[in-house]
Amino acid sequence: MSIAILDFGTNTFNLIIAERKERDFNILHASKQPVKLGRGGIQFNRITPDAFERGYVAIHNLMEIINKFEVSEIRAFATSAIRNASNGKQFVDEVEHRFGFRVRVITGDREAELIYKGVSQAIPFTEQKIMILDIGGGSNEFIICNREGILWKQSFEIGMARILELFDLSDPIACEEIEALESYYRQELQPLMEVVKKEKPNTLIGASGSFDTFYSLIRHRTGVAADGLHGREISLKDFSKLDSVLIRSTLEERKAMPGMEPVRLEMIVAATIFVSFVIYECNIRHLFQSDFALKEGVIAELVGI
Repeated sequence: MSIAILDFGTNTFNLIIAERKERDFNILHASKQPVKLGRGGIQFNRITPDAFERGYVAIHNLMEIINKFEVSEIRAFATSAIRNASNGKQFVDEVEHRFGFRVRVITGDREAELIYKGVSQAIPFTEQKIMILDIGGGSNEFIICNREGILWKQSFEIGMARILELFDLSDPIACEEIEALESYYRQELQPLMEVVKKEKPNTLIGASGSFDTFYSLIRHRTGVAADGLHGREISLKDFSKLDSVLIRSTLEERKAMPGMEPVRLEMIVAATIFVSFVIYECNIRHLFQSDFALKEGVIAELVGI
């Protein structure tokens, strides 16, 4: 029997349907719906009526997919936008009323734990210390870890939807705006910088829609065929070239880029600046992208991996 996992993020609502096995799982379906739940209200910690409706439509569409499978259970998780919204409970209650399942609103720490468990199923960990980064719309999770477990984790409420509400960025972005973003990131990430000085991870694993899009863009630019894996290394040289292209691009130019996910059009520039900042400030030498994150972490936990 299979199980459906729903991840209600700030930008997208994500679904996987997985077949549970003994200490293993097989993904039968994966899809997502654009929502932009934080638009117009995230800086005020409120979900707007329009965002509520976008969320309900997205869940309706995902339920149509779920109903095509023999699903024994639906597990739904909500993250930054809903957990911080003053009317987040209203959304959760209405979802249960309309669709008949409970939504678990999880903390940033719990989110980081599940991301770690998901990423560990995509990319083998060693005794070497690595850093995982999940870029969300509401929050960004950093985890420093190795195969023994999590050494440090923190959720920072500086997701890309929040950044776009805070900064009125030009199109294309101006040099002084890049400097302002980097200054803001430097201020907000002080706890991370302190622990990096101590732990010295030199590998960064990115797990989020932004990193999925980076990989897709690079793959199309370099002509590399899809590899069928759930995680792979991205050369820092290829990422640097992409970063240069993105920060010079206009919205219309990004629309025409092969491999660009439409929901990332507005925030991918702020995201690439963020990742470049982390790579430079944390002295990262190796960059990986993981297809697996929170949803797969839930499944891994359920089957006891």
